[in-house]
Amino acid sequence: MKIAFVGKGGSGKTTLSSLFIRHLAATGAPVIAVDADINQHLGPALGLDESQAAALPALGERLPLIKEYLRGTNPLIASAAEMIKTTPPGEGSRLLRVREDNPVYGACARAVELDGDIVRLMVTGPFTDADLGVACYHSKTGAVELFLNHLVDGRGEYVVVDMTAGSDSFASGMFTRFDITFVVAEPTRKGISVYRQYKEYARDFGVVLKVVGNKVQGRDDLDFLRAEVGDDLLVTVGHSDWVRALEKGRPPRFALLEDVNRRALHRLRTAVDATYELRDAERYTRQMVRLKRRQPADDYCRLAAGAPGTPFGAGAGRPDMKAGQPCFGASPTPRVPSFSRVFGSWASSQSASCRKETQRTSGLLHTCSMVSFTARI
Repeated sequence: MKIAFVGKGGSGKTTLSSLFIRHLAATGAPVIAVDADINQHLGPALGLDESQAAALPALGERLPLIKEYLRGTNPLIASAAEMIKTTPPGEGSRLLRVREDNPVYGACARAVELDGDIVRLMVTGPFTDADLGVACYHSKTGAVELFLNHLVDGRGEYVVVDMTAGSDSFASGMFTRFDITFVVAEPTRKGISVYRQYKEYARDFGVVLKVVGNKVQGRDDLDFLRAEVGDDLLVTVGHSDWVRALEKGRPPRFALLEDVNRRALHRLRTAVDATYELRDAERYTRQMVRLKRRQPADDYCRLAAGAPGTPFGAGAGRPDMKAGQPCFGASPTPRVPSFSRVFGSWASSQSASCRKETQRTSGLLHTCSMVSFTARI
């Protein structure tokens, strides 16, 4: 089961995602925790000190290894460099399972002990000095999207992703990869703004969305949330001495968490488990293919940077960008001659290639999705 926690900065989404991870682990369930936030705080929220959190291997720095392993012997992917974040699995691709050991987990995941229970933790990694001014954080979260696209998960297996703050995750297709998305919202106008954005953006994608009210102090706060989000409000969480101790770096044993908050976490798991019956293999496959088809039109920056496989070749285009570097939202550069004409031709050829890929792999894509939704592989 794939679960996302989203919310505005400071809403408490990282804290609540870490509590949910602890809750799952305490029951003996297999859990993979993923920190996909630009502010990397999930490790410390799970009890790591600063040096331990800083030593975690970054998914973004191991993207070539991830791509090389996932592409396997897929004849449609000549090299790992041709894979992008929306590349779906095809014939010969390798799939990942929650409980297994594989080179991706070996390189990118670390075991974290939580009161004797073990979870796997993966992190996208923070910005580095080399990223400043020239890189986009989506180039790092792309590794998480590839991971989710190639993941086979079943009932009773959990992947919990702490997403980046706000509605920024809609800049990629990752928001469609989850069984359920929990929007952590404070009882304020700003607190529910991200919920409204998510609700609007996700409307046509079949995203299961539930609100977790946080920092709720009384009846007035509860009434406010109910009036603003209606039936999407699943549960509320108030003050917690256990959480305050965690934030001071001295977390008690998880068994000492307040009963009211333990019941809230149980309701979250119940909601997650209920979505298993809602899994729709055909919709999941259509979205995967749709996002793959749309990607060439969003790859302007790769073209402008002279990415491999584009008409300009490596080294052309903008000198301040690395060849093949993903980027989003950059403005056109006059240094690329006849951009519209050349890009139109290149995008057309890429779209045709993608259609061919879709036709050749549609059966397997459906099979992979069915496997993902029934865990019968």
